[in-house]
Amino acid sequence: MNYLAATTILWAFSFSLIGVYLAGQVDAWFSALTRIALAMLLFLPLLKLRNIPKPLALKLMSIGGVQLGLMYCFYYQSFLYLSVPEVLLFTVLTPIYVTLFYDISQRRFSLGFLVSAIVAVIGAITIKYQGVNEGSLLGFLVVQGANISFALGQVTYKRVMESGENNKISQSSIFGLFYIGAFIIALALFLLFGNTEKLPTTNTQWGILIYLGVIASGLGYFAWNKGATLVSSGTLAVMNNALVPAGLVVNILIWNRNEDLTRLTIGGGIILFSLWLNHLFNKQQS
Repeated sequence: MNYLAATTILWAFSFSLIGVYLAGQVDAWFSALTRIALAMLLFLPLLKLRNIPKPLALKLMSIGGVQLGLMYCFYYQSFLYLSVPEVLLFTVLTPIYVTLFYDISQRRFSLGFLVSAIVAVIGAITIKYQGVNEGSLLGFLVVQGANISFALGQVTYKRVMESGENNKISQSSIFGLFYIGAFIIALALFLLFGNTEKLPTTNTQWGILIYLGVIASGLGYFAWNKGATLVSSGTLAVMNNALVPAGLVVNILIWNRNEDLTRLTIGGGIILFSLWLNHLFNKQQS
């Protein structure tokens, strides 16, 4: 779980950085493409194609295309309709998607893991529910597109890398394919819908894109997916919502110091309780 926890801290800054400095100022399709391109360049030197079976290579590219390529395109568009807190609120359904997709792939139904995921959702809603604006329905649907893409990608990656001989392969030597798949999708969408008149115009915007691309995307997605292969589906589902309080703490300390700390404490406690529940379910299943 250390990989997931470290990545959560790393990603905690992303929501506010995008919402404050990029959303509405820099073309969303270009932002997504730039992040993925930088992450891909980081891992291409580590890629060892000779050691990768073609079926596995195609699977990794497909997973990257969905989990990162499609997800980013939905994710960046959501900031055009929603505030940072609303985006955080609407991501709380991701643990349920993770649990359901994993159970479907295993042809089973794990009630305990689903319960712990729902408890985590309740905790996240407790932290950030302030009512939803009338015009935010479209934004909600866009965020769900991102949530589903992210959940499906990480569950599929976990299943692929746990099967057969794949668990013996060094993940850093093949992860470049994940970014190649994402880059293909992001490039196609940018060429179709991108606005070249809204490229970054300041050093701050370029600096944030570089940080988000190299650190948050490059190191972050590798660490998250690797971590996903080391934990149960229940833990993976719950950790998807740990990002909500982490993101809010960053938003409070730097950009929004008027946040309700009582609700943050209660909601964070509920999420920790969901992790404890998940631990119990893991022990029972073992």
